[in-house]
Amino acid sequence: MKKTLRGNAAKFSRRTFIVGSAAAGGGLALGFNLPSGFDPALAQSADGGAEVNAWVFVKPDDTCVIRIARSEMGQGTITGLAQLVAEELECDWKKVQVERVTPGQNLARKRAWGEMSTGGSRGIRTSHDYVRRGGAAARTMLLQAAADEWKVPVSELTVADGVITHAASARSLSYGKLAAAAAKVEAPDPKTIRLKDPKDWKIAGKPLKRLDTADKLDGSKIFGIDVRLPGMLCAVIKDCPVFGGKVASYDEAKIAGRPGVRKVVKVKDTAVAVVADTWWRAKAALEALPILWDEGANASVSSATIAERMKEGLAAEVTNGDRRNGDALKAIETAAKKVEAVYSTPFLAHATMEPMNATVRVSANKAEAWVPTQNAEASLAALSEASGVPLAQCEVYRTDLGGGFGRRGGTQDFVHKAVAIAKEFPGLPIKLIWSREEDQAHDFYRPMSQCRLAAGLDANGNLVGLHVRICGQSINATLNPAGIVNGKDRRQLQGLWEEPDNAQLGYTVPNLLIEYVMRNTHVPVGPWRGVNTNQNAGKDPLDFRRALMSKHPRHLAVLNAAAEKADWGKPLPPGVHHGIAQFMNQGSTSAAVAEVSVSDRGQVKVHRMVVALDCGYVVNPDQVAAQIEGTVAYGLTATLYGECRVRDGRMVDLNFDSYPIMRLAEMPKVEAVLVPSGDAWGGVGEPSISVVAPAVLNAIHAATGKPVRQLPLKNVKLV
Repeated sequence: MKKTLRGNAAKFSRRTFIVGSAAAGGGLALGFNLPSGFDPALAQSADGGAEVNAWVFVKPDDTCVIRIARSEMGQGTITGLAQLVAEELECDWKKVQVERVTPGQNLARKRAWGEMSTGGSRGIRTSHDYVRRGGAAARTMLLQAAADEWKVPVSELTVADGVITHAASARSLSYGKLAAAAAKVEAPDPKTIRLKDPKDWKIAGKPLKRLDTADKLDGSKIFGIDVRLPGMLCAVIKDCPVFGGKVASYDEAKIAGRPGVRKVVKVKDTAVAVVADTWWRAKAALEALPILWDEGANASVSSATIAERMKEGLAAEVTNGDRRNGDALKAIETAAKKVEAVYSTPFLAHATMEPMNATVRVSANKAEAWVPTQNAEASLAALSEASGVPLAQCEVYRTDLGGGFGRRGGTQDFVHKAVAIAKEFPGLPIKLIWSREEDQAHDFYRPMSQCRLAAGLDANGNLVGLHVRICGQSINATLNPAGIVNGKDRRQLQGLWEEPDNAQLGYTVPNLLIEYVMRNTHVPVGPWRGVNTNQNAGKDPLDFRRALMSKHPRHLAVLNAAAEKADWGKPLPPGVHHGIAQFMNQGSTSAAVAEVSVSDRGQVKVHRMVVALDCGYVVNPDQVAAQIEGTVAYGLTATLYGECRVRDGRMVDLNFDSYPIMRLAEMPKVEAVLVPSGDAWGGVGEPSISVVAPAVLNAIHAATGKPVRQLPLKNVKLV
């Protein structure tokens, strides 16, 4: 069935958004932090629907349309944010709809919706306050409109499920009837609004059904890869297989006359694209196109040579440690027992189910992009930069994402390349879709790294000193060189600094030395679900951990919750063993207990994972549990199979035959234990991935008596 792009993305412009005529059936627009000079009279509508403020548009039938600025990639952000707004709005949840804000609209309204980035598990944790205030402000304006209508004090009114009641006169009015008048009420200062106590929540905090499920089930949801526009052409791209290489030459004559092929486009100096009337014709033509690459000096690099560089980094002389508490080296040297080991992790791809893609249309005075992006504002900036069209004349329409995991955030290479191709076809929409192989070959990978741990224990087995040295590639060196100061990159030790942060080591060690030695490669790296914390988490058994956690009560609480739910210490079935881990990431503390067996042939079976999470506040328990299950699947994939190998300067694992993904039949039973402390708002999508591999590896150690010090497990002989 042919799909067409429906809804806001197809028909919105900034002007129609501002005047409200296309917002949700027409109405009056009065923004929340509107730009100066806005004239509400321009937005009058006969049907009486109204935009009460930037967050809430109310239809005449009492439907409340809630505007969402963050991206949806299966994590449930749209539903969670709508719950928070609806909670303060006091509307009828059964009549809630959602609408996606575009970055052009946000820019035109002086970023009334705040930042639009959706990464680092920030979708709810960094916007919960102001979106709730947006809903509360709309409720306040609706109440004032009713009070004005009835000439009574607001204090005499009550509201429930979108109906305002004046008990003394037995009068009531629904939001749909009050919205136009409410839009004319002066908006309250959001800072003065008193938000509900979470203990009084009726919509937020409940396991409500998601708002983005129905169109997934009937196949009508439009992902970026599904976009179809009139006159659209399709493009397929191939970049130099060796990072840093260039296009030397190609013979376009060899594919001349192929059906549907329109043009071969050189994309900057590194890539070639074929544009045709269908994607398959473009792909077939590109495969038949003879291309000669100048692979450059990086063509001799391999996983082995990179590993040797990192091994050298572990042995390099370091004058000052990045974190130093006490004298770890002396404590270890004089300890009753010394333990030392080196751990290693490989490059990992994001392997999103929907490969990178973007549809772009560029003309002399307008540039538009339809793109699955984790950062719509970054996509808008990339569109403007690459096209040369001013920001005010650019727009990006977000679709849902078929997976993100950090890949569709700050890099925006898919937008830049799509624009470069679209500029060759002015006025025509060009949809660029990467093949699976291209997606795997030109990712921004999780960094390859090595870590050397040296520990000293006293005669009673207590930890007296710990020396951690990590050597690996810097994400900032690839994406944000300004983030490297004096040759140091704090980001690569995320979770290991003494100062409390979004991620934090939950142990107190009397003598501690932590160092990072940067060794960059030609392979581009970037954020991967959990970012740096998924390779920096430690491995220790339950009692040993508890002894180090007296100063970290949140960490200890989730550790105990996971252990209790998993019946730690009680007998397990023959051959099954427990492993445990805990960590803090993205403002949330998590712990996991794994139940694992290892067969006589060395095959690992994960039977059960119990994961406890303290994310501060739980907006939708079902969504939190689903995210935990997702991190287990993603984390186990990395633990068992994940590895992007480099040979002759290029990635060699280009599809799921050699880069397998966790199968349904392999998934263990996953039990989520929610331990909301109410201390702070934490993230959900990433935190628990950091504890998956350590818990499993602890269990393998218990089962075999052998520690596992490199991943993936497919390369490790366990028996």
